[in-house]
Amino acid sequence: MEKEKYRSGDPIAWCPGCGNFGIINAVTKALEGLETAPEQVLLVSGIGQAAKLPHYVRANCFNGLHGRALPVAVAAKMANRKLTVIVTTGDGDCYGEGGNHFVHNIRRNVDITVLVHNNQIYGLTKGQASPTTDTGYVTPVQIGGVILEPFHALQVAITLGAAFVARSFSGEIDHLSDMIQKGVRHKGFSLVEVMQPCVSFNKKNTHQWYKDRIYKLSEEGDHDPQDKMAAYSKAAEWGDDIPIGVIYRRESETYGQKSGLSEKTPLAEKDIDKIDIGELIEAFRI
Repeated sequence: MEKEKYRSGDPIAWCPGCGNFGIINAVTKALEGLETAPEQVLLVSGIGQAAKLPHYVRANCFNGLHGRALPVAVAAKMANRKLTVIVTTGDGDCYGEGGNHFVHNIRRNVDITVLVHNNQIYGLTKGQASPTTDTGYVTPVQIGGVILEPFHALQVAITLGAAFVARSFSGEIDHLSDMIQKGVRHKGFSLVEVMQPCVSFNKKNTHQWYKDRIYKLSEEGDHDPQDKMAAYSKAAEWGDDIPIGVIYRRESETYGQKSGLSEKTPLAEKDIDKIDIGELIEAFRI
């Protein structure tokens, strides 16, 4: 399939130079590589610039409440196991408003892929500090500089035993596409965090800032993603050197296997023609 088949043709509302352009190119390239038909893909998002991505992809889409993309994605996957479910969410949407869902769906280990666009700022609402903004960074709201420690999402995910944890960069489309494909193919909760410059509201973490610091774990050669302590160490690297690649990976039972749902007919395949919900509706009638 050609990646153009996955583009919706809707006009894109991101700023010129936004890192999201690299991410959407990587997503469509990944879908092409996975040879997944558009009708077999569900993209789920909440609110934010990252949440607009499903609008521009030719596939099934659910755009919900701020921070609530994960519960929808999890429910959809359990109802229809044949779907490839990918969440596109921002650092504020996923780690801030949706932080509770982030933690507990790692524990559930449902077979979905979560793509976090981490631009270290709230871009849609004009530049407040997000949970990942560096300490000391000055914003229009935090005029004396951010006083809080950033949320270390990858370390948290590894600590909780996430099935797959990777980091990539929106300027490395082939690398990011490869990470997305690996995340989708890995059974269980897959987190792919993407370092994504916000050219309008984050003047520190620019395209060049990342290019000067990022290096690929695959070229280093000695990182074992199944070594939890080594993965934790790599996830903590930040500053002059920022590793990208598969940081942590482990095989573990999914929620469907643990709960027994994998052995039952999913909701999407049940014959519902003869089900009468009239009594249920009547029970809720005022």
